[in-house]
Amino acid sequence: MKNVKGLNREQRVLKRVFDLLLALIGSLIFFFPILLLIALATISTKKFGLYTQYRVGQHAKLFVMFKIRTMQGDDDGLFIYIKNNSRVTVFGKYLRKFKLDELPQLFNVLLGSMSFVGPRPDVKGYADELQGEDRIILTVKPGITGPATLQFKDEEELLDLQKNPLKYNDEVIWKEKVRINKKYITNWSLIGDLKFILKTIFG
Repeated sequence: MKNVKGLNREQRVLKRVFDLLLALIGSLIFFFPILLLIALATISTKKFGLYTQYRVGQHAKLFVMFKIRTMQGDDDGLFIYIKNNSRVTVFGKYLRKFKLDELPQLFNVLLGSMSFVGPRPDVKGYADELQGEDRIILTVKPGITGPATLQFKDEEELLDLQKNPLKYNDEVIWKEKVRINKKYITNWSLIGDLKFILKTIFG
């Protein structure tokens, strides 16, 4: 990682303060809507509507990520992202389309395991296995949104078109995400984070 630098101490503090303020405001606004969505998801999936899964976070440490359940049965691995998975409920498709299933991650930001903007947290076998300068991605907290997330906002549709979605994800999408996220970290700015958040909300 000789020529690739991550965020310095001042930048990390600034990013955390920004996250905390925004997460506090967001949690106050969306607390009751989140509870309602969890209740509706519980009815839709016949399981408790708040879904948790271990994801790889900063410094490759595992953390519990919160989402609203969108599938019947267990949501596990890459195929939680496949749009036409028959286990995705009608209500779950609505949640995924508008990214409402991600709202509980406001609490991950409050807890300090995630940031508003950063690389999306993956299951084991991806970020935790990065080598060399690519491991700069592990120096920041994973994000609710980010440049790679926006680049692949139609990821479900793209994977649906593939004969082997797992292979396509590993050989094409994942490699491009690594490149985009490295660029994000080495060129980080608070204004940049704000732009990514606004682009996520308003398209």
